[in-house]
Amino acid sequence: MGQCWTQLCGPGNEDEGNTGSAELAGGNVQLVTTMEKWEELISEANNNGQSVLVNFSASWCNPCRQAAPAYRELADKHTTVMFITVDVDKLAEFSSSWDIKATPTFFFLKEGRQVDKLVGGSKQELEKRILAMAETPAAAAAATAS
Repeated sequence: MGQCWTQLCGPGNEDEGNTGSAELAGGNVQLVTTMEKWEELISEANNNGQSVLVNFSASWCNPCRQAAPAYRELADKHTTVMFITVDVDKLAEFSSSWDIKATPTFFFLKEGRQVDKLVGGSKQELEKRILAMAETPAAAAAATAS
């Protein structure tokens, strides 16, 4: 499913020591490999008025694996935002419905709607966009309520 946003990886360039999709999550990052889990998390976020950052990733993608620690760090720092990683191989049809053409691709959701998109794993750019999303009135109200 898809390709990395650089030429450093692809389905034919896996590392022999690849540990799989588990390394793409951890800490405050939820790994989604089923539609049931996706629906559960999105429903929870919407019910709590929580913004969501979705990372469409693949375990064989070097830039995805390189971005994962920074993504986990941002999730630990910005606890008012729900951080989700979707495994594009386990949810290929779902990922296609989001028009994923490269990994990692990040979607910023507010009240269930996409408000921003970023292709590539720049930690600085992710944090800048998280802060911009958090500064809107809905996010401020949600942060105050919790």
